[in-house]
Amino acid sequence: MPFQSAGCNPGVEETKKAAWEWADANGLALTPVARKKMLRTRPELWISLIFPEASQKHLDLFCQWLFWAFLVDDEFDDGPAGRDPHMCEEAIARLVDVLDGAEPHGPMERALHGLRERTCVGRSPVWIRQFRRDTVSWLWTYYAEAVERAAGQVPSRADFVKHRRDSVAMQPFLDLHEITAGIDLPESARSLPAYIALRNAVTDHSGLCNDICSFEKEAVLGYEHNAVRLIQRDRRSTLQEAVDEAGIQLARIAERVQRAEKELAEEIEAAGIDGQTRAALERCARDYRGLVRGDFDYHARAERYTRPDLVEVDRRETLSQYFAA
Repeated sequence: MPFQSAGCNPGVEETKKAAWEWADANGLALTPVARKKMLRTRPELWISLIFPEASQKHLDLFCQWLFWAFLVDDEFDDGPAGRDPHMCEEAIARLVDVLDGAEPHGPMERALHGLRERTCVGRSPVWIRQFRRDTVSWLWTYYAEAVERAAGQVPSRADFVKHRRDSVAMQPFLDLHEITAGIDLPESARSLPAYIALRNAVTDHSGLCNDICSFEKEAVLGYEHNAVRLIQRDRRSTLQEAVDEAGIQLARIAERVQRAEKELAEEIEAAGIDGQTRAALERCARDYRGLVRGDFDYHARAERYTRPDLVEVDRRETLSQYFAA
């Protein structure tokens, strides 16, 4: 792994406590099974690893977003809504309406409404549009998957890479990074090709890392939207060969992050960007390195992905082969 760890935010335990209190206050009553799964998922760990310098206030807010997102993810990946396109469409449309300011109904919608209100206060219209676009794009990926499942279709590897860029839900958290970094990029900066390439590389790394660490669980559920599974199908390879290839691709994506950083510095100079906008872009490039490393470390530590069976051991060994600690 070419990026150094910045460690874990010291507020991790406090933010865990705040997340569960928030869930209870919003009526998000988890069943014993769902509660155990969330405890194994450890959203507070991911947030604390990718935002090691965030204030406690921001850490708590971002963790609650992640807690909510994991509930959504498990419902559409594992629950009936993910296998019924009509049910899925209705559920997502309601969430998007709430994100746009509609009256919420039910605990999940009310929780989303509260998160939106706390998050968007004081943010510019440009940032709000970006966050809305990224969040809505993530939500609608569940509908796309539900339709493909119902149709008996499996995406091509190339199509899946584009789909995964939205479905991993990293883009909204790159937007949230601006809050804790105290920046608000103008539209011109967001339009820089290297900035877009940098965000895409960070997001692609997270998606593939997640697929490597979750393909076994998803295979049991018959879930085909996983890069490792698609590599195995396309190449007619063994499972371990597919994992090895995914590990090689993960290393190449890390190289893309570094290349985009260099190109962003060149574009800043070419465009004559200075002042606060230059400092904000440089802050993004610096912090995104730690975000990639934190996401990688999380997948090696969270019980949601680390199980003691042989296949999981093989997978961790494969990852360590390409990314030295």
